[in-house]
Amino acid sequence: MDELHLNVSLLRTRVPNLTVAARSAGLRPATVSNLCTGKIPIGRAEVRTLALLASLAGCTMDELIVRGSLAGMIETGIKALDLLAPVIKGGRTGLVARPGTGQMVLLAELLHRLKKQGYTSIFWKPAEDAAGTGEVLQEADYVCRSAEEVLQKLHEIPGKEEIVLAADRSVVLSGEFDELMEGQDASNSRSITTILVDITGDAVDDETPYGPLDTFLRFDAELTTRGLFPAIDPVASTCVILEGAQLEPPHVWVQQQTRKLMRRYRELRPLVLFRGIDKLPESEKIMYRRGERLEAYLSQPFYIAEPYTGKKAEWIPLPETLEDVGKIVNGGADHIPVDELTFAGRIKDI
Repeated sequence: MDELHLNVSLLRTRVPNLTVAARSAGLRPATVSNLCTGKIPIGRAEVRTLALLASLAGCTMDELIVRGSLAGMIETGIKALDLLAPVIKGGRTGLVARPGTGQMVLLAELLHRLKKQGYTSIFWKPAEDAAGTGEVLQEADYVCRSAEEVLQKLHEIPGKEEIVLAADRSVVLSGEFDELMEGQDASNSRSITTILVDITGDAVDDETPYGPLDTFLRFDAELTTRGLFPAIDPVASTCVILEGAQLEPPHVWVQQQTRKLMRRYRELRPLVLFRGIDKLPESEKIMYRRGERLEAYLSQPFYIAEPYTGKKAEWIPLPETLEDVGKIVNGGADHIPVDELTFAGRIKDI
């Protein structure tokens, strides 16, 4: 039987500030968020909760609860993202990072890569500039400075084109983002993929910096200090809506093994730095060294950085990423030096 799930696109279109509206209706925002992301299955939801959501959206239960697959992932060719926290077509991706850890560079790179797949990009430029904003401006097809400009541009772009909208957290906090969603035609089925950033770095201290998200990308400052980019935290970054629900079984298995290995590697790393690897039991040494190799493999040169780094960019298809990561996890790359895996492409090319 096809899985039942909420029509999240309809909810977000008709109830842009869903967290506030849910609380006003007597619902727990966390419950609504978990239903939207699939963390709580529809079958476990209270009828009262679903009825209130339908009332908020002004729709029937048949419109609110739909059958079939949810929105799919957008393959970016970026190993760390596609493996651990895929960008969802029509979903919301939130980047949480301290300044200087590369979030704007990743945003520019994503716009570049999505353009290769036929996406039209809009950058809702914040009033305040941040390092990396120039690269984003170069990669965006359109730059807007207000909700009105964005809305006008959305109406001008042909309906057959896929759109990615990039914006700063400031427009979420100000309510302008909600106003934009409210300004859209509720009957418009156009898919808009949203990427949200935080140029101030304040989001790292907020439990729910953007409200409900489909993909959560947390940056790791320690990776940045070691020159490993993209500096994506492999344990904290996640895509809840896809975990175990839509990903193919091989992807799920590799993803789970990756998180398990990287979680233990990160626990061991301070001990190794302080006491040396020789103090670890042999089994832990093996795990630590594989974690080192996997961490190095997940680094990747970007297209927009080629002029500065001199390193040729890599687009690694998801099946190849899964094959290589599975090999590292299972010990098939134990003979390859860590340095040779850093900013490399496929293992077979080493």
